Amino acid sequence: MMKARLTYVPLEVADQFEDFIIKRDEQILDAVKARTRDYSTLSLLKLLYQLRRNPMTFSELYSKSKIRMKKSFLNYLHLCTDYNFIKKEAVGSNVIYSITEKGNIMLELFMQKSN
Repeated sequence: MMKARLTYVPLEVADQFEDFIIKRDEQILDAVKARTRDYSTLSLLKLLYQLRRNPMTFSELYSKSKIRMKKSFLNYLHLCTDYNFIKKEAVGSNVIYSITEKGNIMLELFMQKSN
């Protein structure tokens, strides 16, 4: 059995993937502090959900994903790029991350479950 974890979840993500939320606590700006289940899957979904409309820089994605520990963020980001859910591209001095077709399929599978 998976242990529940306390984490920050962007409001839109929390609303879209309520199955992962055990209990909502306080809301802080655009995120909710929540006790969640299946933390790893939710972390992947946090990244994919942020990129679904617009590509982002590393800093934007880190900030909007609400994955607060940078090492964890990097692990999930590498996992997403290794499995071709996210691609990265150098644009000038920035690296831009965008969701791939495979990433959109993965995200849609979970969004269909939630609806």
